[in-house]
Amino acid sequence: MDSICLPEMPRRTFLAMVAGGLLAAPIAAEAEQTLARVGFLASGSPRSVPLIADFEERLRELGYIEGRNLTIEFRSAEGFVDRLPGLAAELVQLKAHVILAHSVPAVRAVKAASSTIPIVTIATDYDPIAAGFIRGLGRPGGSVTGLFLRQVELTAKRLSLLKEALPGITRVAVLWDTFAADQLRTAEATARSLGLQLQPLELRSPPYDYESALRNAARGRAEALLGLAFPLMYRDRNEVAAAVLKTRLPGMFPFREVAEAGGLMAYGANLPEMYRSAAGLVAKILKGANPADLPVEQPTKFDLVINLKTAKALGLTIPHALLQRADQVME
Repeated sequence: MDSICLPEMPRRTFLAMVAGGLLAAPIAAEAEQTLARVGFLASGSPRSVPLIADFEERLRELGYIEGRNLTIEFRSAEGFVDRLPGLAAELVQLKAHVILAHSVPAVRAVKAASSTIPIVTIATDYDPIAAGFIRGLGRPGGSVTGLFLRQVELTAKRLSLLKEALPGITRVAVLWDTFAADQLRTAEATARSLGLQLQPLELRSPPYDYESALRNAARGRAEALLGLAFPLMYRDRNEVAAAVLKTRLPGMFPFREVAEAGGLMAYGANLPEMYRSAAGLVAKILKGANPADLPVEQPTKFDLVINLKTAKALGLTIPHALLQRADQVME
């Protein structure tokens, strides 16, 4: 067979092309190796929730920029918990380096899908020790670390603040679901010490009908409302606030966002800061830290928010001393 003659190529161009080809592979491989892959498994929240934006913003501040050296694989069960195992398996197949899982079912789904992938959780409505995810706050001892907000301890404070704001009340309705059963027990004990009667309003089978529950509270002669901390309380904050305003029940809530939406008061930890702290833990794990050795963090700053506009709409006068202690008074 005759040989095929190719046009002569300048030697410098040829060497440059060879060098480029030789270098391209390791550079591409290095880029692939340094790409951080973070999984985010949510039970119901869409990625558009502001708290997730706080998480992503903090990662950017720490040098992890999506599209450059970071990819976030977001999966939401959209309220259908039975979808979580399949979504967790997807994140494992995608080889996520670390997965943020907020709820008990989400953490369990990830642990069932992988025994090695590090998990960061934000436990705002459960005890990660009681759930068996960690051995202790100082040394979690396994694949899970994160943040823990003790809602049970805050329940007594919330009810006391509600009584201080409305000293004349004697009967308080309590919004709760199965996730807040331990908080209800604390509320009942605190109510006895404050001379209050409680009217528990259990919410079942989402989506919850908050307006119907609060109409029952009004029929039961409730003078105020205590909202306990459970996952759907945050997600449904606008519906809760609308129902409260419609039934004219002054309420105390665990999330400031409910007060911002129209509830009377809120007392609790700053959730955006908790999500930012979770991003810090994710960054440490991406840099090689072992979750077993990363202490579970707890919030140290708690905010009292009072919606004075709502108070005026309900014809209420909040004691001046309490207004002075509030971290934010909305007018």
